[in-house]
Amino acid sequence: MGSTRQIELKSPADLERMRRAGQLAAQVLDAVGRAVVPGVTTKELDRLAEKFIRDAGGVPTFLGYRGYTASICASINEEVVHGIPHPKRVLREGDIVGIDVGATLGGFVGDTAATFPVGRISLEAEKLLQTTRDALTEGIAATRAGNRLGDISGAMQRVAESRGYAVVRDFVGHGIGRNMHEEPSVPNYGTAGTGPRLDVGLVVALEPMVNAGTWRVQVLKDGWTVVTEDNRLSAHFEHTVAVTEGGPEILTCLPNS
Repeated sequence: MGSTRQIELKSPADLERMRRAGQLAAQVLDAVGRAVVPGVTTKELDRLAEKFIRDAGGVPTFLGYRGYTASICASINEEVVHGIPHPKRVLREGDIVGIDVGATLGGFVGDTAATFPVGRISLEAEKLLQTTRDALTEGIAATRAGNRLGDISGAMQRVAESRGYAVVRDFVGHGIGRNMHEEPSVPNYGTAGTGPRLDVGLVVALEPMVNAGTWRVQVLKDGWTVVTEDNRLSAHFEHTVAVTEGGPEILTCLPNS
């Protein structure tokens, strides 16, 4: 994704299609989250997600993307993002698991993620999850016409670092639309008042990745799974958000949630 590519603003008709794709992704994430219990395998969660997406007339966006072999990402504990579901990866009491869902419907993509507790989790893990949720909430609040991209990034960074956590720097959020990854890149760290101006019609996937220890990460030998360098916990939450005249609109939020 080169920096020379232009930022594409979505038309009202585009946004309506993106709402439908976003709602499908949100429904899938909700269904998978309800299935997160001790003893389930990440491959079982992946099969559930793929069936849900296809039954709704959609296509799993991740499946086949750059050779990726699953419909969701399932990242456990120190895994930050891009964990590959596997029939032998069993969730255990006390784990946390980040589930990332992409669904293409009507030519547009919805992208959303959340980190779920597996049974009862530690207070440390609960605090990490809440901080990452709060970072996403503050990033969304800054996604307003007239603001700068750095206002989003800086807001997410401030929440995490003010509580003693670190934001991942090597992986970022992104523009989204007909393609999963479009301009602009949306780092989880930055300086308020800098970067491109946010205009009505911009749609971005905001996805803070917050680590309990260092921000540094590494990619495992499978070429996909990203883990914290110090093997401490990481959490990941994501929403697809549109800049509208009335403020930020979360396209991947279920009604009444």
